Amino acid sequence: MSAMQHPNLLPPDVPSPIDLQDEADARAWAESANALRPWRATFFQAIAAAMDPSRQTRVLELGSGPGFLAEEILQRCPLATMVLLDFSAPMHRLAGERLKRFADRVTYVERSFKNDDWMAGLGAFDHVVTNQAVHELRHKRYTEPLHRKVRSVLREGGTYLLSDHYFGEDGMKKEGLYLTVEEQQAALRSAGFQDVRELLRQGGMSLHSAS
Repeated sequence: MSAMQHPNLLPPDVPSPIDLQDEADARAWAESANALRPWRATFFQAIAAAMDPSRQTRVLELGSGPGFLAEEILQRCPLATMVLLDFSAPMHRLAGERLKRFADRVTYVERSFKNDDWMAGLGAFDHVVTNQAVHELRHKRYTEPLHRKVRSVLREGGTYLLSDHYFGEDGMKKEGLYLTVEEQQAALRSAGFQDVRELLRQGGMSLHSAS
């Protein structure tokens, strides 16, 4: 009998070591994330560089956290507007502080992308972006369904820019939580994306463009 026939046989979700809905945990993560992984800035830059700064674009960020990636995009793409979706009110407060000068171009949505209906009422987007957040689904089996939902909110010709840790010898070690780079690509194609390209790999993280 398969695990799909008997949900109790499915491997358990991998618990998170921190509570990002807690103010202290959220602030501690925000203060340490870029110091622990200084190459994160390279990913922010690569994601923003994949967008045309001369076009008016509508961008959705999933798991937007304290606004590091959004800040890079809003600085580089002066005609872009963004919807920042995160389940953590403390993270949104931190992002609000960081992005105060872009307030008229940012909308905050307090919602978890683990919910089946996270897309409700958001509209369509030219780009959906996410950095170091998809593993917060807490098990890799949820990844492909998330990608299908992302595809449903992308406009024709839109692009999904996805960066996350990967499982492997030079990457992360929790196999249930992280996908290999090949699994990341397979999940995107299985979700219906035709053009899947790896743009960057560094420090155990990989960035893909999918359309």
